[in-house]
Amino acid sequence: MANWNALQWDGGPGHYEVYYLTVTDRPTGVGLWIRYTMLAPLDGSPTCSLWLAAMDPARGAVSAHKSSHPASELAARAEPFELQLHGATLSDHGMSGGVGGASWDLRWEPRLPAAEHVHPLLRRARLAKTVLVLPHPDLEVTGQVSLDGRDLRLELARGAQAHLWGSKHAARWVWAHCNDFESPDGTPRPDCYLDGVSVFVPRFGRELGPSTPVVGRFEGRDFRSTGPIRVARNSSVFGLTSWRLTAADGKRRVTAEVEADRDAMVGVTYHDPDGERAYCYNTETASMRVRVWDGDRLADDLTAPGRAHFEYAQREPVPGVELRVD
Repeated sequence: MANWNALQWDGGPGHYEVYYLTVTDRPTGVGLWIRYTMLAPLDGSPTCSLWLAAMDPARGAVSAHKSSHPASELAARAEPFELQLHGATLSDHGMSGGVGGASWDLRWEPRLPAAEHVHPLLRRARLAKTVLVLPHPDLEVTGQVSLDGRDLRLELARGAQAHLWGSKHAARWVWAHCNDFESPDGTPRPDCYLDGVSVFVPRFGRELGPSTPVVGRFEGRDFRSTGPIRVARNSSVFGLTSWRLTAADGKRRVTAEVEADRDAMVGVTYHDPDGERAYCYNTETASMRVRVWDGDRLADDLTAPGRAHFEYAQREPVPGVELRVD
């Protein structure tokens, strides 16, 4: 397709769509999650929303804001891509807007090719109820963010911008991203990233899965573990605050370990077009370690303390973790 950020909604019911930026600022440790969304329910009027969540480990603080509006306040252009939502904007080169006590004015330049998690065969056959793509998997973000009266200046902070759409969220899932790695000795490792998702879906009265597509870039080469058979064979064990995965692309293999701080997670509620809810717990300040294997050779060892992005979701609220957005 011409632009992976192009709005997919045709104006009809039974559709949801999400654009998001995740970024973590090294100097302050603050993680940000900014979302532009729309929901066209099967029964009712379509809406669009702006979201911002922030995690500040140094202060032990998390916050979240959301505002919803009629879908008439959503407009999009495919080429060059631009989305407008209640005065906020998003393009392939940046975003600006505000919600609640927060605002943002950020810019970036595209760096690496887009990455698809859903194999083209499954997407064309419309077998996937949600499609996830990374139009911009590895960004350096610069600009200003205001968080409840505090001004935060970002200077080449590492992050990514994603786009997803579909008719139904999974029964439960986990997702993680990182593009701010370093070697075990602390040397920065640019031009590397990992992004993966692992889902269980309801089929025939039971849950099937996990299905685990993983994309990335290591040693100057793209990594794509997204084939229909491969995603079923990738190993994945996850919970609220952790994920262990192994994924393969030909002779190459990655193992990843993700750890999140429960107290740094923001709980939010997702709504499906059919009215069902999913409960999502997100942090942009998780830690990740990735080992890259080329056959039997350990080709790379990457770490990201406090700079990985992580999300866990299920169909019932997690006891003891506050839902800050409904």
